[in-house]
Amino acid sequence: MRTILLVDDEQRMLDLIELFLIPQGFTCIKETSGKKAIEIIKKEKVSLVLLDVMMPDMNGWEVCEKIREFSEVPIIMLTARAEKPDLVKGLDTGADDYITKPFDERELTARVNALLRRVPAEEKELSLIVNGDFTLNRETYSLQCKDLKVQLTLKEFCIIEAMITRPQKTFTREELLQAAWDYNTYTDIRTVDSHIRNLRDKLKTTGFPIEEFLKTVWGIGYKWS
Repeated sequence: MRTILLVDDEQRMLDLIELFLIPQGFTCIKETSGKKAIEIIKKEKVSLVLLDVMMPDMNGWEVCEKIREFSEVPIIMLTARAEKPDLVKGLDTGADDYITKPFDERELTARVNALLRRVPAEEKELSLIVNGDFTLNRETYSLQCKDLKVQLTLKEFCIIEAMITRPQKTFTREELLQAAWDYNTYTDIRTVDSHIRNLRDKLKTTGFPIEEFLKTVWGIGYKWS
């Protein structure tokens, strides 16, 4: 049984989300404090985090950044603010997805299951994908180039996996959205651009020659060459 950490300063919202998830076979840990949530992730085996943005003391963006310093656990941000800059900010801090309040039970469970369903399937496949000097590891969600290695988020991994397994193919944003999100509920197509930008920055910082391989095809999308 998988455990989901619910983080929201409103107890009523925590109880409501738990009611949605328990029938789906999940165990829930409920926490109203961002700081305490970080400590739980350090100590407990958590499969996914549902994290509210607007919390006192430490907001969801700050909590997400702290979590990403030591963990790649999938994170879905919960926000009552639908403005695009706020949604992009959540992705920039390391979140894998976001849900705008109010949301219904079907949307919540679809997004949670979309992030979690990939793990069992990947365990049945070969662990390593090799393309030239690059090795993508399905067990650790990491990318290695010679002696350089970087940890990826789940979305970053899915985007890289799609492209590196079909080098030379130009992927549209819609194709990458399908590869990384894999559900039918609406997601802004520009979300892909935000993840690509974050991925490039992360790889550049680590020293990867990413500009030689992850290329923008203007007017269409992206390719790995």
